[in-house]
Amino acid sequence: METLILASGSRYRKHLLQRLQIPFSVLPPDIDESPLSGEPAIALAERLAATKAEIIGRDHPGSVVIGSDQVALLDEALLGKPGTVANAEAQLALCSGRVVEFFTAVCVYWDGAMQQTNVPYQVEFRELTSAEIKRYVELEQPLDCAGSFKCEGLGSTLFRRLNGEDPTALEGLPLIALSSMLRHWGIDPLQRQV
Repeated sequence: METLILASGSRYRKHLLQRLQIPFSVLPPDIDESPLSGEPAIALAERLAATKAEIIGRDHPGSVVIGSDQVALLDEALLGKPGTVANAEAQLALCSGRVVEFFTAVCVYWDGAMQQTNVPYQVEFRELTSAEIKRYVELEQPLDCAGSFKCEGLGSTLFRRLNGEDPTALEGLPLIALSSMLRHWGIDPLQRQV
């Protein structure tokens, strides 16, 4: 089996990839993740996923490298990682009663060849009180999550409905799409790994 590398410093992506039970290493790339002027959210996610995979892949020939990036969009505004409690509370107040779109891009790079996809997901928030927002942020501390929530935890209490093909895309790494891409490169989680 080829060496598999996750080009990400995200503990969430690492945890998700571990579900596939394939040995891998983690090498976070050092890149500027700022959007380009006028760059659409989907294009931003795809560019960053591809850049992460390609940078690590060029330095590790023969390795299969996974890059991924997620962008959250409320109307036309990008929702970044809040970083602080105040920012998380403000972000959730903006999301209350509204729909946030997530675009999670994943790219698999192997010796100059690349395969990429983008998996959309929509989150419809219920109307949230300021007390609920404060308590949620206090309990889960979602300061490193775009949109200021963790859907795999208490974040599910914030929603009216979710809409998408792959719930792991919302967590940061679309495992359904990634599994298909890895099989394309001869890496199958359901085959005995040697």
